[in-house]
Amino acid sequence: MPVTVSEKGWVVIPAELRKKYNLHPGAAVAVVDYGGVLALVPAMSRPVRQAAGMLKGRTSLTRALLTEHRRARSRGQ
Repeated sequence: MPVTVSEKGWVVIPAELRKKYNLHPGAAVAVVDYGGVLALVPAMSRPVRQAAGMLKGRTSLTRALLTEHRRARSRGQ
């Protein structure tokens, strides 16, 4: 969905996207540069609290890395 940047650097976020992402006047968003791609990301008001439990129930990355390391060692790599 193309938007135009004003002389002041402002852009208008289309109404359907503001509604979908609950962006209201005064809402904070982060502008993120993904190597040439700009993204507007809704900022979390309480990031630690809101992120708590996001990975619950998933395999531990540490455990997976240790398992892979043991397998590699047993193969002689």
